[in-house]
Amino acid sequence: MSLLEGHNIVAIGAGSGLGRGVARRMIEAGARLTVLEISAEKAASLHDEFGDAVVVVTGDACSLVDLEACRAAHVARFATVDALICFQGVWDGNVPLAQIDPAKVGDLFDELFRINVKSCILAARVFDEALREGGGAIVLTTSNAAYAADGGGACYSATKGALRSLVGQLAFEFAPHVRVNAVAPAAIAKSELRGPAALGMDQSKQSDIPVDLMLTGYRKLSLISDYPNPEDYFDLYAFLASKANKVMTGQTMLAEQGLLNRAFLSA
Repeated sequence: MSLLEGHNIVAIGAGSGLGRGVARRMIEAGARLTVLEISAEKAASLHDEFGDAVVVVTGDACSLVDLEACRAAHVARFATVDALICFQGVWDGNVPLAQIDPAKVGDLFDELFRINVKSCILAARVFDEALREGGGAIVLTTSNAAYAADGGGACYSATKGALRSLVGQLAFEFAPHVRVNAVAPAAIAKSELRGPAALGMDQSKQSDIPVDLMLTGYRKLSLISDYPNPEDYFDLYAFLASKANKVMTGQTMLAEQGLLNRAFLSA
C-alpha cells in the first residue's frame, strides 16, 4: 500500500511541469486529486490524460472566488481534504536587477509576489478549516533560490525566501492540526515556469533554455549529474502530504542534488 492510497488531495498549478509530473505519480499511487489550473488549455489536457480520475477546476490561484470554487468542487466529489499542495509560480527570467527598467520593477515585484506568495497564503486560508477537520497537510514549493544566489533574479529569489519563512509561520499557527512543509527543488527538466508579463516574457518558459546549455552548467556544480524530471520529486511531496508524516512540520526539504555543496579550491 502506498503512502497516498486513499488520500484526497488538492493540487494547485498542476497542469504542467513539476506539478503535472508529481500529480501523475500521485494518481498512480492511489490518491484522488482536484487540480486548480489557470490555463484552459492545460485544464483540457488534464481531462484528456486522466479523465474522471481528477476533478479539474479552471481558475486563478490568486482569486478568492476561484479558490472557494475549487474547494467546493473538491468537497462535493471527495468530501475531505487530506492535503493541499501548491505548485503555482512564475519565474523572473534570472534578469539582473541592473538590467531592468526602474519603471518596471514595481510591476515585476507585484506580479511575482501575487502569484508566488499571495496565492499560497490565500489557499492556506481557504482550505484551513477543511484541513484541520482531518488532520491534513500543506506542502508548498519553494526553490534553491531561497538559499543561494543565481537561482533567479532579485524578485523571484525574494518570493522563494518568503515562502520558506511562510512555512514556519503557518506551521506555528496551524499546529497541532495541520502539518506545513515545503519542497525546494533546483533543476527540473521540462520545467514550464513562465516568465513575467511585467517584462514581456510571459510567452517564454524555463524549458525554452537549450537542454545542452543547462546541463553543461548544472553538471559543473551538481554532485548528482542526472537532470531530474518532475516525477523524480514525487516521493518528497508524497511523504510530506501523507498521514504517514508524523514527525515533520515547519520544514523545507532542500532537494538540489548537492548543487549548493560547491567546490572552491578544486574548481
